[in-house]
Order: sequence, then C-alpha cells, then structure tokens
Amino acid sequence: MTDEMIQHVKENFLSKEKYLSPYATKSSDAIRIHEEDFQQEIRPNFYHDIDRIIHSLSYTRYVDKTQVFSFQQNDHISKRIVHVQLVSKIARTIGRALNLNEDLIEAIALGHDIGHTPIGHTGEAILNEISLRELGEMFNHNIQSVRNYLVLEKNGLGNNLTIQTLDGIMCHNGEMLSNIYYPNPKTKDEFLEEYQKCYTDKEVLTKIRPMTLEGCVVRISDIIGYIGRDIEDAINLGVLTREEVPNNIRKVLGTTNKEIVNTIILDIVANSLDQPYIKLSDSVYHAIFDLKKFNYEHIYSKANTPEQLSFYREGMNLLYDKYLNDLQNQNKDSDIYRIFLNQMDSDYLSHTTSQRIVIDYLAGMTDEYFVNAIKNISVNEK
Repeated sequence: MTDEMIQHVKENFLSKEKYLSPYATKSSDAIRIHEEDFQQEIRPNFYHDIDRIIHSLSYTRYVDKTQVFSFQQNDHISKRIVHVQLVSKIARTIGRALNLNEDLIEAIALGHDIGHTPIGHTGEAILNEISLRELGEMFNHNIQSVRNYLVLEKNGLGNNLTIQTLDGIMCHNGEMLSNIYYPNPKTKDEFLEEYQKCYTDKEVLTKIRPMTLEGCVVRISDIIGYIGRDIEDAINLGVLTREEVPNNIRKVLGTTNKEIVNTIILDIVANSLDQPYIKLSDSVYHAIFDLKKFNYEHIYSKANTPEQLSFYREGMNLLYDKYLNDLQNQNKDSDIYRIFLNQMDSDYLSHTTSQRIVIDYLAGMTDEYFVNAIKNISVNEK
C-alpha cells in the first residue's frame, strides 16, 4: 500500500472517534511500555492490543480453564473462554451506548482473566498460599494477567500492550462491587508502581481503580458476565433450581440470565449517559449485592467436593515442590524445561527466581494439563 492509502485507511479506522464522549479514551491517548513505530500500520493502538491478545498462546489456553465448575460431563457449562467473550460483548454494548472507545473495552475484556490458574478461583487461592509461603508475595489472577502480557508472552519478551489496556486488566476485579465507578487517571510510572505494590500491599490491591472510563465499564461488566450465567450453569447441573433465587432479587433483576444482563445494562446506561462515571441505581446495586451473596452460598461453595479440594491442594503443592527441585538440580528432562523454560528469553531466565518461575508455569496450566501432571508424578513416584 502507498503512504496515501495507509493514511486513508487509518482515517477510516478512526472516523468514529470524532463522535466519542468527551470522557472516552482516544487512540491518540495510548501509551505503551516501550514506544513503537506504527507509521506503516493501519490499525489504531487499542486495536493492536486486541490482536496481540487473541493471537497470544495464553489466550488459546482459555478454552480449557475453569469458570466455576471443573470436569463436568456437560458441554453446555461455561469455560473461561465463554466468560471473557460474554464480558466483552456486554462491555461493548455499554460502551457503544455511552459513546466510549470499544476497541479499548474489547482489549481489556478479552485479556482480563488471562492470569487465571487451572481450577479457577480454587486454584488461585491455593497458588496464593504457595506464593505467600515461598515468596512473601500475594498471587492474584488480575496481577498475573498483567505479568503475563508484560513479561511472559512471546517467550519472555512480553506483548508491549498499552498501559490503558494493562491497567484495565489489573483493575477489573469483579469480586468488588460498587454502585459508582470513577476512573483514576495515571501516568505510566504510576501504573507500574501500583502494579508492583499489588504483590505485597493488600490495601492497594483492594482499592485500585481503572485509569479510564472504559476500564470501569469492563469492571462492572465482569460481574454482569458471570452473575446470571453461573446460575444457568448451576441449574443445568442440578445444583439449584431457579425458584431458589430469592423473590426480592428476581423482582428487580429478572429470573433468567438474559433478563439479568438486560436489566443491569439498561440501568447502567440510564444512570451513566454523558457522565464521567459508571453508575448503578440503588435498587439494582443492592439486588446485585444480594445475588452475589446468594451465589457464593448456593453455587461457589458447592462447586468442588472436599475430596476435590484436597486433591487440588495436595496436587498443586506436589507440582510446586517437584518443579522447584527440578530447577535446583537442573533436571533438563523435566516438563518445566521442555514445555516452558527452553523457549524463554535469556532475560527472563536471568532475572526470575526459581520460585517465581514455578509459579508462572503453574499459573499458565490448563485444567487437564494440571491434573495430568499430578497423575504423572504420582505414577512415577510409585
């Protein structure tokens, strides 16, 4: 393509930005960890981020990572890949209604859970125990997601995403519900400082807010994406019935996932249009709060049996000890070398402790790979 053609196509890509809200993030606002020359590129900055995310190896592994229920003989139960696509669609719907940057929203949404461990939040809690014990640092999937794109992808070189995308991923935590979300503008240095503090400072971890309004949209969309869908999965598995959801919740939000999603989206749009924040009405906010509490008591607490939890905890610790020993003894036949380390850049190898290397490897595993690794070690030790 000639320079003139490239410029013309670039303008086509960016034409919709003329009509964005004054509170939206423009492509020209994008900041990368390392500057790149995009003169011969037709894609805007956040569109680049989307492509880098969906073409990453870690994105491919979404397909075999737990959402809530692991190893169910039911093909209609959500996996992590379904969740991130639902969040992306919900967030882009809200973003389009509010005239925000849909490219940035999609990038954050598709990448937000990439740091999730095998076996979902159960695996995350176990790996957090190991990380605190071994490194004195917390393990949280949102921070590992940022680490994945900063450091681990491209064989230890990272993807060099924009800080707006990385920050939205870091601050997406849908477990922490608010009735209003204000963005907290940051520089690159402020973002990186906040990211580092999240390994050791729980207060910072629980109080971080996205730097963009688009990040705020993804944060509430994470909740919308799972709160009703998890009920549908639980009903399909016979864990609960629809009638068990309390009437006061159903009267406000609806009965089905479709109704719940639609109700919350319309409520957000009605309360946030042309505003510098994302807001829920009091009635919808309290109904979501009550539904989250109901889901924890009736779904998430029943997602794994005591026997499964014991197997996962013992297995994660067994793998950690095994791979750490392999690194310390330079057992080049170990999977951690063959599958992971042999492909990694020398900078990663020279600047990463053995403990962190093992945690990175464990966090990236899919459910099936994780369980098979436990079984293989158990068989070999007999």
